[in-house]
Amino acid sequence: MEMPHGVKRDRDQRADSIAAAAPVAREPPDDAGGATLGAMPAARRLASPTPPPTPAYRRYVLALLVVVYTMNFLDRQILGILVPQITAELGLSDGQIGLMGGVAFAALYTTLGVPIAWLADRSSRRRIIAYALGLWSAFTTLCGLAGSFWQLFLARVGVGIGEAGGVAPAYSMVSDYFPREQRARALAVYSLGIPIGSAVGILFGGLIASAIDWRAAFVIVGLVGLVIAPIFRFTVRDPARGGADRRASAPAAPALRPAPFRAVASLLLAKPSFWLVSFGAGCASVCGYGLAFWLPSFFQRSFELSLVDTALFYSAITFVGGCLGIYGGGLLADRLGARSRSAYPRIPAAAFLIALPCFFAAVNTTNLVVGFVLFVIPTGLNLMWLGPVTTAVQHLVPANMRTTASAMFLLINNLLGIAVGYYYFGAMSDLLRPTYGDESLRYAIYTGLGFYVIASLLFFIASRTLRSDWTD
Repeated sequence: MEMPHGVKRDRDQRADSIAAAAPVAREPPDDAGGATLGAMPAARRLASPTPPPTPAYRRYVLALLVVVYTMNFLDRQILGILVPQITAELGLSDGQIGLMGGVAFAALYTTLGVPIAWLADRSSRRRIIAYALGLWSAFTTLCGLAGSFWQLFLARVGVGIGEAGGVAPAYSMVSDYFPREQRARALAVYSLGIPIGSAVGILFGGLIASAIDWRAAFVIVGLVGLVIAPIFRFTVRDPARGGADRRASAPAAPALRPAPFRAVASLLLAKPSFWLVSFGAGCASVCGYGLAFWLPSFFQRSFELSLVDTALFYSAITFVGGCLGIYGGGLLADRLGARSRSAYPRIPAAAFLIALPCFFAAVNTTNLVVGFVLFVIPTGLNLMWLGPVTTAVQHLVPANMRTTASAMFLLINNLLGIAVGYYYFGAMSDLLRPTYGDESLRYAIYTGLGFYVIASLLFFIASRTLRSDWTD
């Protein structure tokens, strides 16, 4: 039976009054990016818009992401300072250490990153990051309980599995919290977790190992990560996907739905800039990751520094050089990139060409003060690519593809940088040992610097294609 017009009008007015009086949700759902948008009732979508984050909250989230990334690199890089003690106790060669630090970590770290990123484009990024932090911290603790090469190898595989869920979702969150004119600097600030984590891992790893043993260093830093994971889980909100872009142009635009993996892969396959910057960053990371891992051993063998002196010396180099280089690269990218998009790859291309002779001079000095300055300069130049390149990758695809695109970039970068870089310098050191003895690592470093030339060339070529591949 059809309802009388007057009664129907009164009922609709009461329904509108109830909807208007309903409280607005203070926190957006775990996935504010639209994965559940289609199932949400229309009245709720209108009554519960995602409020834009305040500047203070954006800074809080970025700071906590930096802390998580710091733990990522702390747990990853602490192995480098502990190499002499581990090899002495377990009787390992440089090649075995390179396999354990590189292939063991990178094999699943790189390959699992893509499916985890696909999931992150469809669900809560904050939950994935928090659970990943807890997992890799637990396996870091297990590293301290290993009694053989294979036990430590498998524990490092576990660290890699956990860390696979840490970086790509974070890139996407930063891009959705900060507008495009601040994005390179924000991503550069996030990337400060690399030098901070590396420096803290080198410093406290060396000091703890010297005061207690190498096993205690793994256990302590692993437990710290287990404390931070729930803090991140319960205090960070997922931003709306593409929210920073929409606020700059069309605040009322609907949330973006996740894109199929095939669509992301097809789009990137057609963009030469993606492959050029990915392989360029990967070649640079062969030197970056490889040198960061093996320089503590080089300082102890060739500079004859103690474990504590190496920890103090190299942690200072990593912190000062890394922070200046990463933030400087992001600052330059925001300023020069506003004039020309080709600046994003040209900045690291120039930096690598300058870094090469500086590293060569640094490993040949005998004065620690001069050596400190010479190592700080290329350490900073080596990391200048992070802000410009990660920003460029974010702009090669629409906002709803950023996490998956970042994971594909990280797959190439880390598979080359970690798996090849760690193993290359260790294996080359073993190969040259019969000729050069304890100085074999110095000559292994000479051979690896050629990767900077390849990286610079790839980035210069990318500067010619990026304009046509850019997505606003």
